[in-house]
Amino acid sequence: MASTDEQRQQPPGVDLAALTTYLQTNLPELAAGDLTAEIIAGGRSNLTYFISNDNTTFVLRRPPLGHVLDTAHDMSREYRVISALHGTSVPVAAPLLFCDDTDVIGSPFYLMEKVEGVVLRDFDDAVAIGPAQIPALSYRLVNTLGRLHATDPEAVGLEDFGRPEGFLERQIRRWTKQLKSSQSREVPGIDDLAAKLAARIPETQRTAIVHGDYRLDNVIVGRNGQNEYDVAAVVDWEMSTLGDPLTDIGLFCTYWAAMGSDALIPMTLDADAPAPFPTTDDLISSYADTSGLDMSDLPWYIGFGCFKLAVILEGIYYRHTLGQTVGEGFAVIGDMVQPLIDRGLSQIERKR
Repeated sequence: MASTDEQRQQPPGVDLAALTTYLQTNLPELAAGDLTAEIIAGGRSNLTYFISNDNTTFVLRRPPLGHVLDTAHDMSREYRVISALHGTSVPVAAPLLFCDDTDVIGSPFYLMEKVEGVVLRDFDDAVAIGPAQIPALSYRLVNTLGRLHATDPEAVGLEDFGRPEGFLERQIRRWTKQLKSSQSREVPGIDDLAAKLAARIPETQRTAIVHGDYRLDNVIVGRNGQNEYDVAAVVDWEMSTLGDPLTDIGLFCTYWAAMGSDALIPMTLDADAPAPFPTTDDLISSYADTSGLDMSDLPWYIGFGCFKLAVILEGIYYRHTLGQTVGEGFAVIGDMVQPLIDRGLSQIERKR
């Protein structure tokens, strides 16, 4: 078995010798000295590495190891969206280079600058930055999403980045099909929620750039010019497209206050929390001001966010029952599905 030092020098998925040769021709300033690589934990799909040379550290993103679907792990799309947004009011890492030559490390990849800061992956991480900082950071988090949704796709060259027509209908079909392929038990109300979502699809107000999985642990938190915690960069753009922006805020609300699961939902609202987290309603109001969108139909979008997350968790639980998961904690994931379905059903029946 390789030692920790050896794994740091050459982790799976990156051929450092081949990468060095490629950089010497295409971006020689990054090829100074011997390269080392460190895989960054926490990602659920595409892989992220810190690559270091004699002078600096930068970031490499590539698809998962093994066979993957190109449409699900399209490095060129990620690179395109951060290139388009770099320099706008939506903070992203500076893009450096995209490579579609699979002979270099075995897959397409791209490089971007390393952004200084931390990723708050759970409740304890959030509390650790200090109670006084949490309210302002929470509003900055949701207002960053509002600024993304207020960005004109055409103005940043992303007018052809997706198929906004019929976006919501396709989303419902996609996640309903995904449920059917991974459902191994009776989950009361899950089919009813899917049917009600399909029957009550709202009219999309605006075509916008959609992140697809916007939540606290998909941003890097750093210090701004006033030495306050702020969003330094939005990361993990693999699900981004053009579509209905309220799908992002609906899923964000689902993560924020759906259930009391710290591991699943960072910064979940908790009456006994030792820090002053803003309520979901307060964040929604701030987002509405920043994005300029009407929130009347938000309960539908929260219901959809609950359904989407429930389907994802049901799939993980199903793979666990088949013995196809590695590690601990998967057994309890199945218990998280029913509360999501119950909340989704309660949301679909209400209006703001």
